[in-house]
Amino acid sequence: MSKGKDSTTNRSVMYISSVIIVLFVIFGMFLPKEMGKVANDTFAFLTTDFGWLYLLSVAFFVVFIFGIAFSRFGNIKLGKDDDKPEFSNFQWFSMLFGGGMGIGLVFWSVAEPMMHYLTPPMGKGATPESMRTAMRIVFFHWGIHPWVIFAIAGLALAYFQFRKDLPFLISSAFYPLLGDRIYGPIGKAIDILAVFATVFGVATSLGLGSSQIATGMQYIWGIQATPTTISIVIAVMTVLFTLATISGLHKAMQFAANIKVWLSIGFMVFIFLFGGMVLILNNFTDTLGAYLQNFVQQTLWMGNIDWLKGWTVFYWAWWIAWAPFVGQFVARVSKGRTIRQFILAVTLLPSGFSMIWLSIYGGAAFNLDKLANGAIQAAVKTEYTTAFFALLKQLPLYSITAPLAILLIIASFIGAANSATYVLAMLTSNGDMDPGKNLRSFWGIIQGAFTIILILVGGGTAVLSILQTVSIVAAFPFMLIMIAMCFSIYKALAQEKPLG
Repeated sequence: MSKGKDSTTNRSVMYISSVIIVLFVIFGMFLPKEMGKVANDTFAFLTTDFGWLYLLSVAFFVVFIFGIAFSRFGNIKLGKDDDKPEFSNFQWFSMLFGGGMGIGLVFWSVAEPMMHYLTPPMGKGATPESMRTAMRIVFFHWGIHPWVIFAIAGLALAYFQFRKDLPFLISSAFYPLLGDRIYGPIGKAIDILAVFATVFGVATSLGLGSSQIATGMQYIWGIQATPTTISIVIAVMTVLFTLATISGLHKAMQFAANIKVWLSIGFMVFIFLFGGMVLILNNFTDTLGAYLQNFVQQTLWMGNIDWLKGWTVFYWAWWIAWAPFVGQFVARVSKGRTIRQFILAVTLLPSGFSMIWLSIYGGAAFNLDKLANGAIQAAVKTEYTTAFFALLKQLPLYSITAPLAILLIIASFIGAANSATYVLAMLTSNGDMDPGKNLRSFWGIIQGAFTIILILVGGGTAVLSILQTVSIVAAFPFMLIMIAMCFSIYKALAQEKPLG
């Protein structure tokens, strides 16, 4: 295979993608209503006519990735045959667990179960049955399916980089189909679409995170959470993570990561102990059984199209948009592992962690809501972004835990944005695993500006809608790329002689 042709001189991906995204930002600044209309029209078209394709595609990804894991290809190394893992099992598992903790999990951990409980996709709301349905749906959205999507992107990046010495780019996964054309216009187009998917997916997370910070400050201290306030939060966060990126403050970023991990663990233990341990454990056991029993049916269920547009299709698009980003992370830490080890660890460990997290938060929310005569569901009905804080208000030490919750969201925000900045810089520098500081700072500023534009376009009452819209629109072409990627991966593996 050819190795890194034009790897240092060709910056077309950076120039083309950055120009288009900057133009998009300018368009949103000066013509926000027009941009909103175009985005919403595209959203309506894709979800109405192609919602089924998102569901079928992810179902195909599930069958494909586990088929590869348990086939004769499972023993192939992600690296040379004599490569050893770079990290111990404990370190590797810890990093995969860490990859499962992000803004989205903090944002939706209370809000989503309560929203499905009140307005389920089938049956009557606010009943014991709708509570069980709500938790099963949450497991479905945050369980194995998203990590299957990430595993495909990660498998492609790790296999073609570590075993075939190709650039650390999405386009490299298409070498078996395209050959040296991955270095030409077709390959560049694939990488540009990966950049778009990453920018839109991260913007969705940053928008949700900043909204939660702003509404949290309103809930705790009475500071009004207007679109302007949310934009200021994003701007401040952008300055922080961009300065950290260009200053090389690795200790500061590691400190933020440590805060996120320890606060996440602390909140889980605290809520588990004081939120109703027995109910949480019962809830986890019952929901896990229902999730496994309904796995196939839920994967392909289209019984409520309008509900699917706002939830499952949005989530699948969001995860697809995050695939280049999270795929890069899981690939980087998995060199030397076999394909079977990689797939099983990446799909099962973080999803298992997410289910435990959601059981604790969701179970405690239902328990405490009942004890507080509907206080949490009332908060969700008023402003769903305050759900986490409404839960904490029902627990001891609220004056301490509420500001710590803001700190957790900020740490998750900064960690995700910093990592995404690094990945975008890498994607636009031909897979350079140590991209320049100027490029990193550029993408940091672009991410912040892009997210602010989306918030301002969406307005105070439609932030979720605009974020759902851009995720689904951006992920659609990349979803098609991922389907083709699966066939390319299979073609390359079919030419291998498995170890063992």
